[in-house]
Amino acid sequence: MAATGWLGLTSLGSIHTAISLVAVFAGIVALLRYKEITLRTGWGQLFVWTTVLTCLTGFGIFQHGGFGKPHALGIITLAALAVGALAGRGSLGKNSRYIEAIAYSASFLFHWIPAFTETLTRLPLGAPLLSSAEAPELKAITGVLLVLYLAGVALQIRRLRGTAAASPLAATTGA
Repeated sequence: MAATGWLGLTSLGSIHTAISLVAVFAGIVALLRYKEITLRTGWGQLFVWTTVLTCLTGFGIFQHGGFGKPHALGIITLAALAVGALAGRGSLGKNSRYIEAIAYSASFLFHWIPAFTETLTRLPLGAPLLSSAEAPELKAITGVLLVLYLAGVALQIRRLRGTAAASPLAATTGA
C-alpha cells in the first residue's frame, strides 16, 4: 500500500491507527467507569473487538520488511484477549475474575507500547524525538508502563476481593 503522506502511514496503517485509538479510548472509559475491562460492559466489548481489529490490521503492516516484534505483540495480545474472554465466562476456575482482569489489563498495556514507540519515532515530523524503536528511552517508558500495569492490576484484584462481583458470572450494566 502506498503511503498516505499523513505521518508516512499507508492506508492500512491509517485504518489500523484509527481503530487502535478507538480501542484505547474504550479501554480508558471502561477502566474509569467500571474499574475494569470486561465483556460484561459495552465499553469493554468495544475495547476487545477494536483490539482484535487492531491486531488483525497490524498483521498486514510490514514497515520493517517482514514479521517482527509488532507482529509478535499482536499474537500475544490476541492470546491475552482469548484468556480474558475464557476467564470472563468463568471457564478458568475460581480465580477467573482475577485472571480476566490481568489478561484484559495486559492487552490494554500492549496498546501503549507501540503507541509510544510509533509516536516518539515519528513526531515531530522530520525530526522525531527518538531515532529508533531500540532507543533506551523507549525501554525506560516500557518499564514505567509495566509498573503502572502492575499497580492497576493490584488495585483491580483488591477491589474484586472486596466485592460480591468476584463471581465469574456477575453481571454489570453496560455502556
